[in-house]
Parts: sequence; C-alpha cells; structure tokens
Amino acid sequence: MSQSISEQLADAVAAADPAPMQGVVGRLLIDVGGLCVAARNTDYVRAALAGWEASGGCTAIGHARALDAAGAAFVNGTAAHGEDFDDTFEGGPVHAGAVIVPAVLALAERERIGGDKALRGIAVGVELMCRASLVAPKLIHKAGFHPTAVLGAMGAAAAAATTLGLDKKGFVNALGIAGSMAAGIIEYLAEGAWTKRLHPGWAAQSGIRAADLARQGFVGPRSVFEGTHGLYHGFARSAQGDWPKLVEGFGERWISQALAFKVYACGTMTHPYIDCARRLSANVKIEDIEKIVCEAAEGTVHRLWEPLAAKQRPPNAYAAKFSQPYCIAAGLVLGHAGLEAFTEERVRDPRLLALAAKVGYEIDRHNPYPDEFTGHVRVVLKDGARVEERQAHFRGGAHEPLSPADLEEKFRLNCAHGGWPEERSEAFLAWTKSALNGPVDLAFLRR
Repeated sequence: MSQSISEQLADAVAAADPAPMQGVVGRLLIDVGGLCVAARNTDYVRAALAGWEASGGCTAIGHARALDAAGAAFVNGTAAHGEDFDDTFEGGPVHAGAVIVPAVLALAERERIGGDKALRGIAVGVELMCRASLVAPKLIHKAGFHPTAVLGAMGAAAAAATTLGLDKKGFVNALGIAGSMAAGIIEYLAEGAWTKRLHPGWAAQSGIRAADLARQGFVGPRSVFEGTHGLYHGFARSAQGDWPKLVEGFGERWISQALAFKVYACGTMTHPYIDCARRLSANVKIEDIEKIVCEAAEGTVHRLWEPLAAKQRPPNAYAAKFSQPYCIAAGLVLGHAGLEAFTEERVRDPRLLALAAKVGYEIDRHNPYPDEFTGHVRVVLKDGARVEERQAHFRGGAHEPLSPADLEEKFRLNCAHGGWPEERSEAFLAWTKSALNGPVDLAFLRR
C-alpha cells in the first residue's frame, strides 16, 4: 500500500529541522501578540469570549478570564485576525500566524510544554498551511471558501500533533480528523459580517480538538488530502493537485520563511494599491481628480471590486477593509490605512466616499496573482491629464520585508491601541525573545 500524503508529511515532520524558522516564529509571536491586544476591547472579541462556555487554565491575551485550550485558541485566533492586520503568505494567500500561534500557545500552556517543542509545532503548522495553499491555487476561493479557514484546520492539526509529540499514526489521524472539521465560507463579503474574523480561531481550536482525539486513538482517513472525497475535492472542487508543492522538501526547505507582515489594517491585495495611492497624493490634488482606473487581477475582483457600487460605498468599517475603492481613497486622502482608517465614523467620511465613487477597474489578464500581489492606480484629472503609479510587489513581504524595528514599532502601536500600559507591552516583548527557555506560561497577560 502506497504512502498517503498525510503519511509522507508525517515522515517529513519527524525528520524536520525547525532551526531555520526560529526568526520567523519570533516575529509571529510579536505580531500575533500585538494584534490580540489591539482587538481585545472590540465588540467581536468580547462576543467571542462571552460565547465560549468552558473555562480552564489557558490565556486569552489581555483578558482576565482563563479558558480551556480550545477556547483560548479560538479567542486569540479571532482577535489576531479580526482587524485583518496579520501576516500573509503571498503565494496562497493564507494567514498562518493567526491560526497556528494561538493553537500552539494554548496547547503548550495547557500541557506545560517547553518553548522548544512549541517552536517546532509552530514551524510545522505554518509550513504545512502555506504549502497546502499552493496545491490548487485560487480554486478554494473560487469555490466560495476561505483558504485560511479550510487549510488552517489542517495546519493547526499538524502543529498540535507535533507539539504533543504524537507518533506517525497519531499525526496522520489528527490530519484525517481535522479534514472533517475544516470550514469557512466567504459570504462575509456580502455585508461585512464578522464571520471571517472567527475563521482562524475556529481553525485553531479545531486543530487542538483533532490532535486530542487522535491522541486517544480516534481514527481519521489516511487520504484526507488527495482522496476521491477528500479535502481538495470538497473545498477546491478537484482532487487533482500539485502534491509535490506540499510534500517535496518539507522540513528541509522552509518556504514560509517568506511570510509577509502587513503595514495596513485591511485586505492583503489592497496594499500595493494603497502604496500607489499614497505616492500619488504627493502630486495630485483631490479636487482635481475626474476618475481613477486601476488594473486588477481577475482573481481579486469578486472580493475587492464587485459589486462595484457597494464597494464604492461600503456599509460598515469591516466591509471597507475589503473595498479596493475605499482603500485607495484612504491612501489618497488620509495618506495611510491603519486601524484608525477603518472606524464606523471614518467610513462615513464624505471626502472618502466621494473619491471612492470615482474609482473603477479593468482586468489585467497578465497579472501574476497569486504568485505576486501588485498595484496600479491611474488618476485622470479634470483637465485630461493622466498620472499613474505601479507597484510590482507587496511591501512587507519577500521583496521588501519589514525590519525587526518596524515590527516592534507595529507591536507597540497595537498594544497602545488596545489600552495596554507600556510596561506590560515591554514585558510581553521580552517574553517573546526568551520563549524557548522554559514551559509556556502566559498567565502574566491575563489583564
């Protein structure tokens, strides 16, 4: 009997050397922690916390109440992704940190597992999630599902199984079980509903549940990935995938070292357009703009551009994060797209809405998406003159990564936004730099 994809992954994980991922994991701890704090007082995080029944000994970052491991993973994952300010993998795209870090921290805290095992678990989970996004590019989104949610359950199961030290059979069963826990439709796009925010948290807790069941001997399908009725058949409408992208070199070549960290609090593919708009704002007067036309990748249209009238006038702050017209207007008018650009008051700003109403698009058939996230903004002035900017990559990603100082500054600003005093922020930052030195214990953050 030939080895399934899950079995091949189990063998690769057993032999993997996570040392090259130590720097990435450290950056993820900083970024995810800051994002959890930034969102801790939001209505959706409060609802997530109040809606979880089980208490326990695990930390929901920035909250006094301790939860069970699944609950802590759910709340932290929801908070980390809630403002769409978290890391992304450009080839996917998926948001791995908001799934894998909460899952492993909660499990490690419950089990009093050392930081070295947590590092291994995070590295494996992030890598699997990123690689899985390359197997059938664009097809999961096209089928109406959120890749972070679907593939996140698988990555979290691998991370949890690795952190717990399950054997090959247990690892394979954990993945097989997680396949039946994966979920996440993208209908949140219709009205800016909250459900996208919970997708990473739900995936994180699903991974813990799957690994716990596997540890007790519960059996899942070996062929969960490639089977006739497997994960990709269900969520990508095809069982034909580029499987070498998932298994070849796993644990030897870490593609997730290229994770991108966001500089704007909105949808990933909007970022290069915002950069273009900001550059144009230095040379263009808003009142002189007749219209704005952008070249767009066909694969982004259903999320960021259509229906165009609704995107030009987003119904609420969350919907604005996935409105390319609004984000371009923010870049031109405000000169940024940080957390303060996406408040309920801000998205009713007549200056932004008037400009967003002038933004349209045309399909660029040669756009390299999803391999690269590009931007293009062409401004047509009332006198007929045209001014445009292009950007060939995502700032904060592999071509132009954030420096450690940039990431720590983002962390501090997020903590201040969430109301943490400076000493608490610095204590957490210090912990991230020594997290490998002993058992994971986050009780000092329960405030």
